[in-house]
Amino acid sequence: MDSRRDLIQAFRAGDERALARAISVVEDQAQGFEELLEALREGVGTARRIGVTGPPGAGKSTLTAELARLMRDAGRRVAIIAVDPTSPYTGGALLGDRIRMVELALEEHIFIRSMASRGSLGGLATATSEAADLMDAFGFDRVILETLGVGQSELEIAGTADSTVVVLVPESGDGVQAMKAGLMEVADVFCVNKADRPGADQLVKEIEVMKAIRSGNTLRGIPRHHARIGLGGAPAVVQRASADAEVTTPQAGARAADGGWEVPVLKTVATEARGVPELAGSLDEHFAWITESGELERRRRLALLGQTRRILVRRAENAALEAWEEGKEEFLPDLLAGRITPYRVARRLGELAGTAKRPQRYDVR
Repeated sequence: MDSRRDLIQAFRAGDERALARAISVVEDQAQGFEELLEALREGVGTARRIGVTGPPGAGKSTLTAELARLMRDAGRRVAIIAVDPTSPYTGGALLGDRIRMVELALEEHIFIRSMASRGSLGGLATATSEAADLMDAFGFDRVILETLGVGQSELEIAGTADSTVVVLVPESGDGVQAMKAGLMEVADVFCVNKADRPGADQLVKEIEVMKAIRSGNTLRGIPRHHARIGLGGAPAVVQRASADAEVTTPQAGARAADGGWEVPVLKTVATEARGVPELAGSLDEHFAWITESGELERRRRLALLGQTRRILVRRAENAALEAWEEGKEEFLPDLLAGRITPYRVARRLGELAGTAKRPQRYDVR
């Protein structure tokens, strides 16, 4: 599969090895990768894209795996992009999700790709949205983007996914207020994972308070002090199952009375798949709402604009780096001697970058 034409034909024939190779070409920015993406763009926009984000140690990988299995069992083809930290020595991914999801990767109708962040501060690898485009064009129904978990700077996901799940754990409680100006604001669904640990109910209450403050109503949505919060949702409706036991069920729906979206706060124990069906149900409800309200069209329009901007910036950066490598030795002596300023050097190299030779195009017709 040496030629790009053969790669395109295999991709269109449904060969997952061709999908993996195409993603590698894009991730490595191999010559002609943009033309490859253009040739394989047919069908992009069909799959639902779900972001799973949150601080390190929240159990995002386990939750993603269980969510993928549930979707697969419902007849969906699921692709996962797991963004991992980059090794400063090799440039590869550290603690790759291929290791954490090895069993899932062997299951039918599930495709997993681990990608190195390569220094991206937005929580997503530079080529993540383009890899998602390839998975979309390949025919997957759901594309899950699991980010590396860098905290407040992980906001880029909101501009890539249709629905974003922010995963927290009981130990996150003290940091909720610190996170609310960043990571907390991108959530379409809050998920308190590892909810069998102490402090889970308290964290749910703190998130509800935070939501109420942001909405301007500090009492709205806050459960009474004796209300129970059940797995899958908060607050819970208590039902008597027998004289000696009680079970809890989450309140149905997350649509606000004014027709907007009331961000739900769910509880899960991903290692036992508890609460995951409720999470999937909330994601379905959210997608139905953004579709009916026109929010989906707005989000995807902004995503396309954002992607176009990133492509433009990437091209400019690559041209600038090429000019730097070619011209730095010429300017270095005068720069070190103080006869020329860094600003003048940068200005001159910028002029050279503007006339940099463009890479040869591949014929992908």
